[in-house]
Order: sequence, then C-alpha cells, then structure tokens
Amino acid sequence: MTTYKLIAIDIDDTLINDDKEVTPGVQHALEQAVAKDVVVTLATGRAYTSAQAIARQTGLNVPIITYQGALIKNLLDEEVLYERYVPLDGAKKLYKFCMEHNLHLQTYVDDKIYSREENQKLIDYCELNRAPYYIEPDFMKLIEQPTPKLLIIDDPAYLDELIPLFQEMLGDQMHITKSKPHFLEFMHKEGTKGHALTFLANHFGCLLDETIAIGDSWNDHEMLECAGLGVAMGNAIEPLKKIADYVTLSNNEDGVKHVIEKFVLNAS
Repeated sequence: MTTYKLIAIDIDDTLINDDKEVTPGVQHALEQAVAKDVVVTLATGRAYTSAQAIARQTGLNVPIITYQGALIKNLLDEEVLYERYVPLDGAKKLYKFCMEHNLHLQTYVDDKIYSREENQKLIDYCELNRAPYYIEPDFMKLIEQPTPKLLIIDDPAYLDELIPLFQEMLGDQMHITKSKPHFLEFMHKEGTKGHALTFLANHFGCLLDETIAIGDSWNDHEMLECAGLGVAMGNAIEPLKKIADYVTLSNNEDGVKHVIEKFVLNAS
C-alpha cells in the first residue's frame, strides 16, 4: 500500500456539503490525517480570501491552492509560493469579446472581485462565495492590471458553445475551464490544479505517487490525473468519475472522510 503524504481537496461540492458546511465527521478526519503527519491542503477556484476563511475554520496551516492553481499562498505568513497571471494580450482580447457580446466578465485584483456593472450574476456569485464585490465602470483600467483569473457567468449551454471560439481566439495562452456549469474561467496556461499540486509535492519533498486529489468538477481533472490517487466525489460529473482511480461517497455523505479513512487512517 502506498503511504500518502499530501492530500489536495476541492472546496465546493467536495469538502463542504450542500449546506456549505464542513461536517464534524469530515473535520475529525482532517485532524486525524494531519496528526499522522499528512499534509492536507485545499485546491479551489475560489479567491485566496474566500478559501482562507474555510481553511482557517478547519484548522489547516499549510499553503493552499487558489484561483484554479494560479496562486499558492501560505496561510501562516501569506507568503506567495506560486503565482501565474493571465497574459495581458489574452485578457484584452477576452474583454473586447465580452463587451461586443454583452457577457458578464469579472476580474480579481489584489484578491478583490471587480465587475463593470452590478447585476444579479455578480450578486449571486458573491453570495455563494461570501465575498464582497467592487464596481469599476472603466473596466479596461482593471484588465491591464495583473490578475490570476477572469470569469464569465452565463447559461451553461451558451458557454459550451463559446469555448471553441475562445480556444481559437486565445490559442494556448490560457487555461480555460468550468468550475460550475455557468462559470467559465480563464487562467494562465500553468494556472491549473495539476500544476499547483505538482509544485506542492515538490515543495514538501514527496512524490506525486504519494498524493491524493479529491474533486467533483472538470476543473479538478488535471490534479486527479497527476495525483497518485485521483478521487471523484459521488456527486461528481460523469466525465470526472470516468478518469478517477476511485469514486467516493457524495459531499452530503462525508465522501472526504471516507477517502481519508480508507486510504490514510486504515491503510496497511
């Protein structure tokens, strides 16, 4: 049996249940893993501030992966260990397209969420992430500032139609992924959870074979593919389940707890 030394866990619909809570069972399993000297980290599309709040609630004190892998930052001293910004040329092309097609686009500058105008998409997104937002009508001024991520919110089917257009327009400049059906996200090509997990494994001196990655959506596939054990939640999308090494229980059934108990605590 492999002795796993590093576990990377997605937050939404993975670590937390549908009530947006870390259950006592999952919390206890995290603590038990840490007590066995396993590094437990989060790997999320969320901004650092949003992810940081959940990490601190669960007692974690290690670097966490945020913005889909574009930023890894220490929880203790907030030192940046890994950072990849969206290429400026690509950001400008994306902004121009969104303006021409009346798409909601938001950016993240200094860990703050900015939009050109207030709308229900922005309000709902920030309520989901429990984060404030800021309005800047002169949005090009923000597009020209370094950002780890740009995000479009729209109808899932429409976004699926747009993805090939964006891939052709941006080439290999950016990593494009969906964290939820109606969230289309754009990062640097090395801003993936897979790149981030590889970096952290090296940082902690362990092999990728000694890592576990747990997620539910397609933005998790890079880290599931490169981890020693790629785990899909029971509530994960089917394409992720197909590439996973193991499918656990759902986020409402303490799926993360089940993985930790099976592969870390009770492994022999």
